[in-house]
Amino acid sequence: MMNEKDIEEGEVAVMPKTDLSWIPSFFKKRVCTTFVEDSLSNGGRCQCGAARDNHPSVALGDNFSTAVVSQWLSTQHTSEQPTDAYGDLEFAGAGKRHSYFLRLSNTTDPARVFDLMKEHWKLPQPSLVLSVVGGEGRSEVKSWVRDILRQGLVKAAQSTGAWIITGGLRQGISRCIGEAVKDNATAVSSITLNKVLPIGIAPWGLLGNRQQLVNSEGSFPARYMVRNISPEYCYLDNNHKAFLLVDDGTTRHKGGELAFRARLEDYISHQRPGGASIDIPVLNMLIAGDTSMLEFLEMSLKNSTPCLVLAGSGGLANLVSDIVENVQSAAMPGASEEEDASPIMELREQLAAKVKKYFPAENDTDKLVDKVLSIYQNKDIISIYNAEQEGAEDFDIVMLKVLVQASKRHASESTNSYADELRLSVTWNRVDIAKSELFNGNIDWKYEELVDSMTDALENNKPQFVRLLIDNGLNILSYLTYGRLEKLYNSISDTCLAKTLLLHHLDERMHESNEQIYSISLYEVSRLLEDLLGDVCHPFYLSELSLYAGSTRRKDIKKACKVLKGKCKYQDEMCEHPWLSLFIWAVLQNRSEMAIFCWEMCGESVLTALGGCKLLVELSKQEIETKVKHSMKELALKFEQMAHDVFGTCYQTKASHSYKLLIRKSKLWGDATCLEMAIAADARIFFSHDGVQSLLSQIWWGDIERDTALWKVLLVMICPPVCYSNFIEFRKADQAEEEKSATAPPSSPTDFHYGKTVYSFSDIKHHEGENEDSNHIRLTTKGAPAFIKPKKSSFVVSRWKQFWYAPVTSFIGNLLMYFLFLFLYAYVLLVDFKPPPPDGPAVSEYVLYFWVFTLVCEEIQEASIAGNKKFPQTLIVYAQDMWNKFDVLAICLFIAGLCCRMFSWSFNMGRGILCVDYMVFTLRLIHIFAIHKELGPKIIILGKMIKDAFFFLFFLLVWLIAYGVANQALLYQYDASPARVFRRVLYRPYLHIFGDIPVEEIDTGKHWERDCTDNLTLINEGIEPCRDTSHNWLVVVLLVIFLLVTNILLINLLIATFSYTFTKVQEHSDKYWKFQRYNLIVEYHSRPTLAPPFIIFSHINILIKRKIRKVPSAKTQRFALKISGREANKLVKWENLQKENYLALENRKQRGSDSERLKRMAAKVDGQVAEIRDVDRRLRALESEMEFCNSSLQWIMETLSQSSTAKSTKAHPTRKAVTSASIEK
Repeated sequence: MMNEKDIEEGEVAVMPKTDLSWIPSFFKKRVCTTFVEDSLSNGGRCQCGAARDNHPSVALGDNFSTAVVSQWLSTQHTSEQPTDAYGDLEFAGAGKRHSYFLRLSNTTDPARVFDLMKEHWKLPQPSLVLSVVGGEGRSEVKSWVRDILRQGLVKAAQSTGAWIITGGLRQGISRCIGEAVKDNATAVSSITLNKVLPIGIAPWGLLGNRQQLVNSEGSFPARYMVRNISPEYCYLDNNHKAFLLVDDGTTRHKGGELAFRARLEDYISHQRPGGASIDIPVLNMLIAGDTSMLEFLEMSLKNSTPCLVLAGSGGLANLVSDIVENVQSAAMPGASEEEDASPIMELREQLAAKVKKYFPAENDTDKLVDKVLSIYQNKDIISIYNAEQEGAEDFDIVMLKVLVQASKRHASESTNSYADELRLSVTWNRVDIAKSELFNGNIDWKYEELVDSMTDALENNKPQFVRLLIDNGLNILSYLTYGRLEKLYNSISDTCLAKTLLLHHLDERMHESNEQIYSISLYEVSRLLEDLLGDVCHPFYLSELSLYAGSTRRKDIKKACKVLKGKCKYQDEMCEHPWLSLFIWAVLQNRSEMAIFCWEMCGESVLTALGGCKLLVELSKQEIETKVKHSMKELALKFEQMAHDVFGTCYQTKASHSYKLLIRKSKLWGDATCLEMAIAADARIFFSHDGVQSLLSQIWWGDIERDTALWKVLLVMICPPVCYSNFIEFRKADQAEEEKSATAPPSSPTDFHYGKTVYSFSDIKHHEGENEDSNHIRLTTKGAPAFIKPKKSSFVVSRWKQFWYAPVTSFIGNLLMYFLFLFLYAYVLLVDFKPPPPDGPAVSEYVLYFWVFTLVCEEIQEASIAGNKKFPQTLIVYAQDMWNKFDVLAICLFIAGLCCRMFSWSFNMGRGILCVDYMVFTLRLIHIFAIHKELGPKIIILGKMIKDAFFFLFFLLVWLIAYGVANQALLYQYDASPARVFRRVLYRPYLHIFGDIPVEEIDTGKHWERDCTDNLTLINEGIEPCRDTSHNWLVVVLLVIFLLVTNILLINLLIATFSYTFTKVQEHSDKYWKFQRYNLIVEYHSRPTLAPPFIIFSHINILIKRKIRKVPSAKTQRFALKISGREANKLVKWENLQKENYLALENRKQRGSDSERLKRMAAKVDGQVAEIRDVDRRLRALESEMEFCNSSLQWIMETLSQSSTAKSTKAHPTRKAVTSASIEK
């Protein structure tokens, strides 16, 4: 079955035959069952148009009935049979594009046809249906009519997502529309093009070569080839996407499809697409046409379908435009029949004269006048389009006004017609029309009139309309209630991943409540966001549902089921953060433009952009479709870049404020910080910003000056009293503030609020350690907030803390002690590894055991602060770090080796495990040196290359096994030693790669000095078997091939892969290193000051604080700063100001681009052309007025000259005489 991707690419997929095998049961064809002789055919043809020989025997058998019947009728003289023409249509020589087609009876239910087109043909739902009638003959279409169709009709259809219904034939207007759609295919993108679907409704009996389509089992596809063109038949146009071939039982008769077409259009006009606020508008467009179109036009107008007549196009269009504009009726609607008879007769006479004028060859004018009279009575929904007075570019505006005018006829007096026009504009996504026609300042809009359009714009992803409505009076705080937010989530497409995940949570709630629930609530949204965001922030919407964070999910489901039973009170409440809620809603659907607009309206722009990045990254991991996954990753990258750029603007303006943005706890995002969200979203670009790295460097060095040499820090650690001298410089609070703001431009008047409220980052750490918060703010006499500093400690204590509380000090101490640990470990293994008890272990080994015990305590402490949730979730967070797994592996190996070495029977095994474990502990140094600016990026490259090496080893293993097994089997017929076989199958081929090739053993031509035997008994006892010489040539060939593949192909493949990886990663290695640097800084920021094994004292201190004194840990906050009240509001306003500056700068860049300049130039040219056309129209109007005045004056002159009352001796002047006199003068 066809999917949406095929529609987007402009091609129709060929359906499997079995998908539409049910069609003959629902759709029928019509067959003539009564032969009624045509008097003009001498008995050879029926009035249905088919020859006598083409009728079935049943139709020819009843001669009596045939003689009685004089008028053939489709309803009486045909019968319905299962259709035999349906499926896919391929036009020969027109490429691989397929169309759909179906032969159906003219009495078919239009509901079935519309469902077939949407559900099985997968045609997208139209927002407008344009039905073009008339002009289907072989006469040449006027050039200006072609321009109207090309520049007006098709362009308007593209912008509105319309179906264009035509006759579907390769002649007249249908052919022009098909060519216009085809020409636009090369000028616009496929996404825009596929909104326009030309659909042909043609009479089956008039179709030439229709037998090529006949197949009772369906055609998939049917090849349609036009040969030997006959003037009696018409042929399908290859630029249409679908064909409905209406069969009324006639052959070579026109108009058999018009009744069905009118019923189908009437049915569509009463359908309302999902999420739309109005029914699908249907507009008939009459171009030229003959009298056969009168009946269709009459039926459409009776169905209240508005009609737009193209005046001047000829035929019926000229007649209708003339009677609508020039015929006036004096008949009153409430008059009696006697009073009304005379005006009606006058009206009929006028209409008859008009009919005679435009169709002089028609004989039966009475029937035509009746139909024209019926049309005239519905002239209020007929609009005239004059191409000379209105340009083709305004055609879409004309269509909008015609449809609005038609809707006024059915609307009540209290209904605002402008609201209908707005709904149509939203449906068509024509924001330009809404701006110029509706929001030009002349209309006083009420809030209630904008609500439906806002909902329509949100659900159908029209961000430009959302912006327009917000700019013109719609208050988002009043609009977005929690109930509306739930409706928006329920409107998400079923194909969207977010809808699937929401329905999964809904199924869980249904299972718990044992009720059929079909509506998504805030509970499902909250659970989905919790799954995607993890423990970065507190869950959303819990307070609205009366739920609490930290409770089990089962309890939450039970309580949510109770809250959500019946009418929920929270649904009428205003959404607390409407723009953030809409931003999350848009991001979950991967709606790029809508999400970016909502981000622009949100506060806390840096964190919000990072939050959107996190959501998209998590969704992309679960998305299956490659295209959607790629678009999610692109949008995530865009949000990350936006966060980077906005923060860069903040950093350039005032560095100290930008630091606070990074560590501020956000109430909007559930106490999350920018750093936490960025690390969760894997935002490497954001972390690479100089401002972020500057903050991390300040945290890393604490109060120590950043340019301090490491050897000085090391010397002070060896001799601690040196810290009280000036050997190491420490930053002061005032100096730190000056340094942070030194590179920033002068602060604006609005920045004075922040002058005394910036903490140094060591102060933040100390406050956290002492369980203090940041609410030390008072108001000075001038009203400016100031920081109340805590009581100062003595110089000895404060300087001691300044040095030892810095993470860099903790890092160097841990590094030195780790080297000592590795030295002690190596000493034990190499020198002092004594036998099992009671002879051992030695004292140095016991010291090693204690040291490892302190490492275990440190890992337990690190795991306990890895997350803010319960123990299982904490372990999951801890295990996400690869190096934590490495530490657990090293400790487990050490414990296993320790247990084994204590027993004599497993002593050697234990020693081997401890030796391997020493390698694991030593490799742990790689992570420690990741902080180094030069080694860090190289370590990242090394990690990438190790991943590449695994793929190389896979290919190498395949060749090793293939060659090793074949080589062993060819050299030795039998070998009973598994160890020897294993070495020769795997180990020896591996050594071949490095040049260790035992030629004497492989080449039987060489002498091999080794005792061997062919006796099976001795071989089973372990004696070396002798070589088999029968296949020695094959062994040598395999050796050559193996060395060629491994040493040349695979090794060079590995080198090429490493080179590619190095080149690729080297470009971004700095970003990767800066990103990983954060984790290392966080690790040493949260560690106690003392390093193992002395860290045991810090652990004892922590145990006393947590268990005895009940002092909560501040390490879980990881340098987060809680700001509230006035200071928080001012910081948000400052951030919003920087965001506006960033958006203004981006807008200037965009306007300065070449493409935007070309667009502005094109707009100016279009404006000039429009003015010229307006002047031309005025000149034409003036010329027509002058001609009228001239003809009137001439008539007056002629009348006066013929009158006997006024006679003159002079003859009246003529144009020639006046011209001659002026020339003589």
